[in-house]
Amino acid sequence: METTALSPDMVLGIPLFDEAHAALGEQIQTLLHGPDEEFEMHLAALVECLEVDFRVEEQLMDAIDYPAARSHREQHARVLATLHGLPPGDIDAGRKVAMLILPWFQMHLATADTALAIALQMAGRADSGSAEKGVPAASIARRRRDGATAVN
Repeated sequence: METTALSPDMVLGIPLFDEAHAALGEQIQTLLHGPDEEFEMHLAALVECLEVDFRVEEQLMDAIDYPAARSHREQHARVLATLHGLPPGDIDAGRKVAMLILPWFQMHLATADTALAIALQMAGRADSGSAEKGVPAASIARRRRDGATAVN
């Protein structure tokens, strides 16, 4: 049974976040359910997008002098360290970690990203642009939906 990555109540109202989060949710599903032959490629794409998306969030935190930036960054760092620490070619280990990413992502979105979204709205920074323009997760997911096979 496939789990939906994001439910409608998880939309934060900030286009940059919502589009990137939806695309990352799709990437996680692809990683979980894709063929073994494509696992490494999808994992690399997910890691790249997470790195860029986390960097964008962290830049926004810096821009508003966000008081919870340290703990938010630590959450990002832990996930990336886990993904970077996966043994190359160990698809079983990779799939186990991938199964844990989705619940982590949903919890992170519901807690840390929601608090950040509120802070951005209060600071007048909620209209921070579109993921389609500035964050690769949405463009990679869009290319996959449109039938393109290239990740970069």
